Amino acid sequence: MTTKNKKIAIIGLGYVGLPLAIEFGKKYRVIGFDIDQARINELLSGSDRTREADIKSLIFSLDLAKKSQDYGLSLSSNLRDISSCNIYIVTVPTPIDRFKSPNLNPLLNASKLIANVLKKEDIVIYESTVYPGCTEEDCVPILEKHSGLKFNDDFYCGYSPERINPGDKINTLTKIKKVTSGSTPEIAELIDKLYNSIIEAGTYKAPSIKVAEASKAIENAQRDINISFVNELALIFDRIGIDTNDVLEAAGTKWNFLKYKPGLVGGHCIGVDPYYLVHKAESLGYHPQVILSGRRVNDYMGNFVASKLIKTLISRNLKVSASRILILGITFKENCPDIRNSKVIDIVSELIQFNTIVDVYDPHADKVEVENEYGIKLIDKINLKYDAIILAVSHIEFKKLIITDLKIRNDSIIFDIKAFLDRGIVDIRL
Repeated sequence: MTTKNKKIAIIGLGYVGLPLAIEFGKKYRVIGFDIDQARINELLSGSDRTREADIKSLIFSLDLAKKSQDYGLSLSSNLRDISSCNIYIVTVPTPIDRFKSPNLNPLLNASKLIANVLKKEDIVIYESTVYPGCTEEDCVPILEKHSGLKFNDDFYCGYSPERINPGDKINTLTKIKKVTSGSTPEIAELIDKLYNSIIEAGTYKAPSIKVAEASKAIENAQRDINISFVNELALIFDRIGIDTNDVLEAAGTKWNFLKYKPGLVGGHCIGVDPYYLVHKAESLGYHPQVILSGRRVNDYMGNFVASKLIKTLISRNLKVSASRILILGITFKENCPDIRNSKVIDIVSELIQFNTIVDVYDPHADKVEVENEYGIKLIDKINLKYDAIILAVSHIEFKKLIITDLKIRNDSIIFDIKAFLDRGIVDIRL
């Protein structure tokens, strides 16, 4: 393939797909496809609810497509519009279900959709996080079945794991080294060159698709385990009566100490990907010990925060039932609108069981999305005073709040999960 005859379809225009479509659109003819027409309309109007896109670059790519047959970005929810493409890149979500098992439905549905337009010599590249073997063992059979084509004879596959970090405006798509792979040596080389043409940080060509898939899984499993260790320390140090962050600062004076912080572990990667690795391991007859123990610790932290707050209310002879509690933040991380797999909901749910009245305020989160996903109505403004305030997400806007003015009484509790606030005003830190 030459630059001029590469026509790329990006399947899924969320946090991963949209930035990818914009960058490829600067050098190739790209069609961004999403089954949600409302999402297409939003982007065509020059708006992006995820805030991951550079709007100027989006508009530039859209305008470029109107002027050139060889470059630029078009957007569509019509399958026929991507039928002329020869490279399909899948960037759909890969969540877990309520039993913490991989939910491959979005991925398999995308594969079936592509199979309906797949042609000889086409290439399908997956970026969605999966377990090792998923591309070739789960996705390829669907592509073959619904296209009538044969893998590695008629069409080819690749895997290049996404490394998008929501809310990070420094380590953006082109600034992060990209792992690539392909189903044959020749296809691996072509895919590597394709990504290398837009990734300033360069690429790393993995020896196989399975290796590339595994590399993504362990990236986040490693972080999950490291954070779980620090969270377990927080549980221990709470019983001892010392501040975990003080201990970390002291230990951090050694050059090779890794300064992970305790906290809630949510989001679409760290709180999800380890379960994909667990699923694969268990299918092979091995029950992971370390990975699952880390997951248990991290999944417990929301309950711990709620329990710690309730115990502190009781120790100060403050009422628990009908007490008013304000939670600052519900997104899974700071300064972004992403609410996927937010663990703040664990705190809310636990506190409600104690018959407390909980208000949640988050200037970044979409109110409709939060209510649809979690059944929580965010407050528009903070107009009341509270028996307790929990800083759950370190949005920059919260630095400007005079949080002590939100206390209903002098002994109202301020609980800082993120060690973000001025320590002098904080009663509890995680």
